[in-house]
Formats: sequence, C-alpha cells, structure tokens
Amino acid sequence: MFALLTNRLIAATEAPSLGIAVGRVALYVAVRLWVLVISCFPIEVNLCTARLLGRFWWLLTCLPEDRLPRFLRWLSRRRDRVRALDNLRPALGSCYSEQQLRRIARRSFEHWAQVYLVELAMTPRVINEWSWSRYVELDRLGPALRVLLRRGGTILLTGHFGNFELLGYTICRLGIPLTAVMRPLDNPLLNRYLVSSRAAGGLTLLYKKGVTAIAGECIDRGEGLSFIADQDAGRRGLFVDFFGRKASTYKSIGLLAMQKRVPIVVGYAARARRGFRYRMAVERIIHPGEWEEQADPLYWITQTFTRALEDAIRRWPEQYLWVHRRWKHRPKGETPESPVGREQTRRAPGRRSAPAPAQQP
Repeated sequence: MFALLTNRLIAATEAPSLGIAVGRVALYVAVRLWVLVISCFPIEVNLCTARLLGRFWWLLTCLPEDRLPRFLRWLSRRRDRVRALDNLRPALGSCYSEQQLRRIARRSFEHWAQVYLVELAMTPRVINEWSWSRYVELDRLGPALRVLLRRGGTILLTGHFGNFELLGYTICRLGIPLTAVMRPLDNPLLNRYLVSSRAAGGLTLLYKKGVTAIAGECIDRGEGLSFIADQDAGRRGLFVDFFGRKASTYKSIGLLAMQKRVPIVVGYAARARRGFRYRMAVERIIHPGEWEEQADPLYWITQTFTRALEDAIRRWPEQYLWVHRRWKHRPKGETPESPVGREQTRRAPGRRSAPAPAQQP
C-alpha cells in the first residue's frame, strides 16, 4: 500500500525521488495557503506587507550568513544582491552614484517581492472586464491596438520589467486573443495551477520547448504571440548591445517575424505609483518594411527590440529584475560576467552623480 502511494506521489509530481516529491507537495500546499490568506485582505494591504518583506530580503542579503540564525540562512541569498549590483554598475554606473545604485537595487527587491508574492496571485481575482481600468492606465496604445485588432498575427515582446503577467492578462481582458510563451515551472503542481488560473482569464500559455512549430500556427490564426525577450540565449544566441554590454538573445523571435512578415510590438506595464497602479504602454512597433531594407535583417530586428526594452527600463530602473542573469554568456574572447561590476566599474569617490529616479515604486 505504501509503495503504491509513493509511486503515485512521485508520478503526480514528476519527481525523481520521494524526498523531492514531498518537497514539491509541501511547496504547492504552502503557495495555496498563502493565496488563501492574502485573499482575505485588500490588495493594497498585501502590497505593503510584500514591500516590507522585500526590504527584509534585501537586508538579509547584506548580512554574512554566519551571523544569521540557521532557519534564516536559506533566505540570505547574498549572491542575489551581489549579482544585482554587478549588473547595475556597468549598466547605469555612468548615470548614478554607488549609493543610488544600491537604492535602485533595494527598490528592485521590494518591487519584485510585491509582484511575486501578491500580484501574480491576485491579478486573476482583481482584473476583469469591468475593473481593469481602476488599476491599469493605457498610454500610447492606439497604434498597437490597431495592429492587434486587424487579426493578421502579431508578436508582442516585453522583459523582466514592471509586471509582465499583468500586461498579457489585461490584453486578454480587453478581448484580444493572446498566447504567451513560458518556461514550465519545475514543480508540475504549481505549473498546472498557474496555467489553469491564466486560462480562466483567456490567456493561453505555450511551453517554450517545441514552440517553433506551434508559434507559426498561432500567427497564422491571426493571434498575438507574446515573448519575454530579455532571456539569455546561451552561447548560440545572437549577441546584441544591452546597456552597453553584449547580451545573448534568441534568434527565433526575429526569424519568426521575418518568416511570417508580422509586426513586432514592444510594450510594458510599469508601476505608475505606489500600490497596484500600472501604466501600460508601447515603446516601439517594428513593421516588416523597416527590416526588409537592412543589410542584416535578423540582427537589426533583435537589436531594435532590445534597445526599445532598454529605453523603457532606463525610465524606471528600479522595476527591472537586476538579479536576472541577463549577461550570463559572453561572446567568444570575453571574460565571464561576474567580476565586471565589482572591480572594473565601481564609481570613483567624488564623482558627480545623476539625480535619483523620478518615479518610485
């Protein structure tokens, strides 16, 4: 009997061992309990709590692990703070002082704690056909909506910036069919929960593996196909400039646009003010006629949408996921990413700094 239950548990969680299976079940139960608890409170109250937890996370990463109680050491991922600052210094070190960069990194921790702990869970409950306008402000969306409504197929791109989930979910609530490409979660129980909750709002999720064949079918049906475009594509990716450094980027987005001759819309949902208040805007629309005149269309497309993402991030740098390993792989002949920020790009004392970001999360 025990062996039968064990086998069923391992099969349901797709785990290689019983210990991992139990861990995945425990994590799933914890997430569902967390969602149940925060559903009892207004979203603004939950966001205040999450922001404090994000600041607590930042403070923990500032402390050596040997000074923390054992039960807190698993939270003290010091490498997250180191990586965020290592990414920030070469990207924005010429515009901000070291103190300002640390403040941006801390606010990034707070912002993403709110996104992951509260907004991802509560968005399906809060955003619907009648309530979305209370929380989302549409800005410069006219040309993009005309592209989407013509139903000729469109590629939509965003990054690990603002709230990418809210962006796709709101588009679906506006009545525009959209398929979002995602990497499935390691925990299949959580993955099924995520997929079902998004499907209830009209958002279709498509797994990244094997996406090439299905993506073309979505475009042929006249639907929108959404990608998070700032993923590291490994050594075989196309290296383009992103904040002054070469970043490996997937070729498939540009190749699909060229093959199907469909426009690319680069957009975002950025937190406009404290709380659950977002501005949804389009940064750039790339039309087929633009790249057909270029000597290297694939490189031009990839560099253009990457630059558009960078322009949006520069306005709200505290809303970018700086712990993301965007510069993980380097072109041949370059050194790995980690030593760059700490040693080579630290600002010199007394150097004049730029003003702090105008908008804060």
